[in-house]
Formats: sequence, C-alpha cells, structure tokens
Amino acid sequence: MIKKLGRLLGCGLIVLLTFLGNSITSFADTQIQMIRIGVVPSAESIIIGGKQDFTIMNKDTGAIIYTGVNNTVTVELSSSAIIETNYRLQTGWTTNEANMLDWVRRAETAGYETFIEDYNGGWRMLIGKFPENAGWGEREAFRQEVISKGLASSDSFWRLITTSSGEETVLVRADDMEEIVQGAVQIKSENGFITMNGKQYRGIGEVGFNSSGTLAGINELPLEEYLYGVVPLELSPSPYNELEAQKSQAVAARTYAISGLGKRSVDGYDLLPTTADQVYGGYDVEQSLSTQAVQETEGIVATYNGELINAVYHSTSGGITANNEDVWSSEPIPYLRSVPVSERVTINEKDQSQNANRIKRGIEFEKDWSKYYRWSHEWTSEEMRLVVSDYFSTNINEVYEINVLNRSNGRVLEIEFVTDKGNFYEYKDRIRWALKYMNENGDMSVLRSTLFHIEPILDEETNSVTGFKAEGGGWGHGVGMSQVGAMGMAVYGYTYEEILKHFYTGIELEKQY
Repeated sequence: MIKKLGRLLGCGLIVLLTFLGNSITSFADTQIQMIRIGVVPSAESIIIGGKQDFTIMNKDTGAIIYTGVNNTVTVELSSSAIIETNYRLQTGWTTNEANMLDWVRRAETAGYETFIEDYNGGWRMLIGKFPENAGWGEREAFRQEVISKGLASSDSFWRLITTSSGEETVLVRADDMEEIVQGAVQIKSENGFITMNGKQYRGIGEVGFNSSGTLAGINELPLEEYLYGVVPLELSPSPYNELEAQKSQAVAARTYAISGLGKRSVDGYDLLPTTADQVYGGYDVEQSLSTQAVQETEGIVATYNGELINAVYHSTSGGITANNEDVWSSEPIPYLRSVPVSERVTINEKDQSQNANRIKRGIEFEKDWSKYYRWSHEWTSEEMRLVVSDYFSTNINEVYEINVLNRSNGRVLEIEFVTDKGNFYEYKDRIRWALKYMNENGDMSVLRSTLFHIEPILDEETNSVTGFKAEGGGWGHGVGMSQVGAMGMAVYGYTYEEILKHFYTGIELEKQY
C-alpha cells in the first residue's frame, strides 16, 4: 500500500534547498520540484544554444546578453579564482553535528588541520593537508599516526580536494558579439528545450563556476522530467522491458534525487549525470516505456520511519546484495541490509510414470539478465606489479601474494598485497580501485565488484607465481536494489512495490506530491 504524505518536503530537505533560491517554482495552486544537474561538471568553455528562439541573460541581474534562433553561443572562462589542490585524509561521514564538532575540536587540539565538506545531508570529515606530489609512504605514515590517536579508522582514505577564491568572470561570444559577464549566465528558450555541448535538454541551462574555479554547465528542470532522461539509461527498456522493473527504477531514482538535493551545492548543482549519482542523458535519450513508468509513479518515494531513504542501487549483485557498512565507511543503515537476489519455489513435476513430485528449485533473478552475474579476470605478474605500484604510488618490483583477510556475506572487506617493498592494505569498496584490470577495450577499469576470490597462477614446472586470477560475480557496489534483479523479479510477476520492499528492508512507499 502506498501512503499519501501531507508535506512536500521535510524540514531538513528545505534547508538543503536554500542555496537554489527558486528551486521550487509555484504555478497557481501547485508546486513543481526542480533539480539542477551538472551536465558539464568542469570545462574551460561550453557551447550553449537552442533549435528555436532562445535568450541568454545574466543570472544575477536578469539583463539580456544575447538572443538567437537555431544557433549556438560559446561561453568561455575569462578569469577564475585562485585554485589550490591538496591531499586530505577522509576519516568518515556523519549526520550528527555534535559528533562532527567534537571530532574537529579533538583534531585541532592535537594540532591537525581539518576540512569539513557538506555532503548529502551530513558532513565529510577530513584531516591533514599534503601537496599533490606527496608520496604514498609519507601520507601512509600520517594516516597511521592519526589512527593511533583515535582520529581516523583503518578504512580512512586519501582524496584530492580542490578549493578556490577570488573574482570569476566569463566571456560570452557569438558571431557578432562578445561580452564579459561577472558570475553565471542562463539560457532559456520558447519551446522549453536548450542545447549544451551538442546535447538537448528540457528546462533551462546555466553556465557558472564550480568549486575548482572552472566552468560548470548546469541543466535546471522539473524533477519528474529529469527522470525521463535517467530511467532509460539506468535500466534500458531494451532489453529490460518489464514495466514493473521500470517503475522500480523510477521510484528508486526519484527517491535518490530528492534526498540528494543540495548534495553538490558547493559546485552549484545537486547531482552529477554519471554513476557517481545517476546517469542522465537529457531529452535525446528518453524512451516511451521509461516515461510511462515515471508518469505512473509520479511523486512516489521510498521512506523509512517517515524519512526519505538513500535509495542507492547497482547493476548486478552477483546473487546477494551488500550491507552498506561492508562497502562504505558508515554506520549500519536498517534498510540497506544484505538480501538474496533469488528465491526457493516448490513446483509439481511428473516423472515417467506420471506420478506428481513436489520439487524445490532455486530461481536466480539476475542470472538470465546480466553477463556480469559471473566473471573472471587475469593479470600477469608484470601487470599486477604495475597496478599495485600505481595505486599505492610506490615503485614495486614484485607482488608475492594477495591475501583476503576479511569477508562479509562473501564480499571482501580487507585485502593484503605482499610485495618486495612491504605489505599494503585496502578496505571495502576501495579494493575495486586497488585491483584495476584491462577491459575489452584495452583500458584500465576498476574491478567489477568485491564479491570475488583471487588466487595466484602457478607455473606447472617451477611452481612460481606467473600471475593472478580473480573469479567473482556482480557489477557495482552491491548495496540496495539490483537493477537486473528487479528485472528478473518483474518477469516472475512481482510488482514494483514488492521489488522495492525486497531490496530496501522495512521501507514504505509514500506519495510525496
């Protein structure tokens, strides 16, 4: 049963939206939830335009800069802020402000520089500051030091953080004009569609500045219309053409989007159009079945104890999903529990004498729908040496052993690389980045999942290690809804409500608007 919510947005969500100003647009007695997507997250120049009449204006003043018909305008970076990039150690994420402030107090009392980053309704807590060229050994010594003082845990990891300060201007350039504009510019069209770097989008476009001081191309549009360009890319109607699976994806994507409003406000938008958030392709990728799924579930979201859930999802679990704390550095979340993506059913079959037998059989919902349900990858000793050397920024001559030290529900939680330069360790989902492999296109890719076993490849005559082989299952982090699992369940007659309640433990579906 789907409940009706008596409010449009929770108070916490309204706070997140304040940076947008007019993110909720009023039309008579209705309110339309808007969202901002960083469709071009970082660039030195961005081409904007429209296939019909369009207007470009100064976002702050509303002054018209240019009007055009079926053409384009280039917006270039004119002057930017002072940019600084450093390594900082991320120690955790919390939604408890008191815990965050206590950590800052303890870290700064101990003489360490801290950096707090607003993220997804909480705070990322980072400590230390090292230049981009700082070696792994120097940074690892610091990491162990702050771990020993209780300011970080063993799954803390390094991130490159960029900050900027100073005046920012853009150059708007067309065939017959050039104008320097301070701050952001926006583009609107009469038919409600604009183009940005050759792609067509609903709503309006904006070129502003991100936290790195470069340009960001932003598409602002009604959230429901945004989903038209998300669902077909996250779960393609071909071959995943079951409407209930598409509806499951629509509700999960809507919930994720609303709960993520303001998530990337430091860069001027809410979400990225990539797997870092949700894949979004604009108007050109829309499909009728996906749009139908969005429209027939309009406003429906997943909640736990009356609050929007963090509706994360992934392609393929490999047969069992993951607990959130087994993948990321976060406290256990009640609705993100490990569940099997299969079921045992009892069927009646007749033997040769026509006697009926009741037989229990397992149905694996992903097996027929994902080529990554099971996979394997191999590395030569030289390839593994290069992978580990690159990841840990150390010139390793030989990798002797790779040992899995800890697991949960089959997934690797801790891995050890034994080398001639010492032992190196990685944890949880970061393990996928430590074990990159060469894909079919000849490019290096992160390991498909942490649900794997890894063994040395031995020379039959000398018994020496000639390489390593990993055999595993699934694609993605493994938390929340399995997209191809949703398809398999839909094929067997499950409704979208049943599918979502299977993957997100203890949730309710509620109509938010």
